[in-house]
Amino acid sequence: MKPFRFGVNLWHAASRAAWVDKARQLEALGYAVLSVPDHLADCLAPLPALVSAAEATTHLRVGTYVLNNDLRHPVLVAREAATVDLLTDGRLQLGLGAGFMQAEYDQLGVRFDPGGRRVERLAGHCQLHAKNWTSVQ
Repeated sequence: MKPFRFGVNLWHAASRAAWVDKARQLEALGYAVLSVPDHLADCLAPLPALVSAAEATTHLRVGTYVLNNDLRHPVLVAREAATVDLLTDGRLQLGLGAGFMQAEYDQLGVRFDPGGRRVERLAGHCQLHAKNWTSVQ
């Protein structure tokens, strides 16, 4: 049986110093994971924010909550994830999702398909993610 873990989802900081301080506080409080969402609103870009948080801490895991599959090419996600995992000493938890906010699709000019179709696309892309993550490591 694995121990129960707790995580926090953060998306904003006023400065690098504030971001680093938040990450260090979470680690000191015993949280296991700091996650960053993938939205187009007033949020930090998830992957650079995760690298910064991991660099400021010693064992805090970092993760995406969650990358929108339709807005990112799976081969590029695999490469970015492999790089983040390397730069964080294996502390990345990659979360992928099928997307749900039609406003973000509209903002980017991307068609917002029905949920079942988005989930099918995510399932197919997960195979590409796994294949390409392995090839870049």
